[in-house]
Amino acid sequence: MCSKRGMRLWLVCGLMASAGFAVATEPAVRVELVDYEGLMAKVKKHEGKVVVLDCWSTSCPPCVKEFPGLVALADTHPDTVVCLSLAVEYDGFGKPEECVPPVQAFLEKVGAFRIVNCVASEEADAIYKKLDLASVPAVYIWKTDGSLRVRYDDEMASRTLGRAFSYADVDATVRSVLAEQGERSSQSHRATERPLK
Repeated sequence: MCSKRGMRLWLVCGLMASAGFAVATEPAVRVELVDYEGLMAKVKKHEGKVVVLDCWSTSCPPCVKEFPGLVALADTHPDTVVCLSLAVEYDGFGKPEECVPPVQAFLEKVGAFRIVNCVASEEADAIYKKLDLASVPAVYIWKTDGSLRVRYDDEMASRTLGRAFSYADVDATVRSVLAEQGERSSQSHRATERPLK
């Protein structure tokens, strides 16, 4: 049964919608605290799809600038690509839970509703060490078989691209992985087809 407050809210929203006012229906962005093992379990859970993990921080201007690229990637490939974000915010002071509200506010602002959003519950230095990262931003792309295709980070980008990486690079890699997967599926399908008699 609805509370009086809930009933009033429902009535007000209904009246606003019928009067032509836009009423937000998007759910709040979900954010979960995870340690390294929990993060890797999330990656493994989505084996069978291309998995993209964006490691970022609200204190990293390039991360914030490029993050809408992850949102666009999730919106473009909702059935074949799983996008995860890991905000690396906790510096060891206070509690990891205190990092969630500013991250969630940013994620809601950019519309990260289709993304599996996480905040590292471990200190930044510890998570960087486990991920073998010097710093954020970094984007990992796993193929459908669970093997890592590439990790974009500053070192890799300067060595192989001669510049900083962007979501144009990530998108091109994802499209390449999807095309390779489609090619393998077609070959597998052709190999199992029997000629008609």
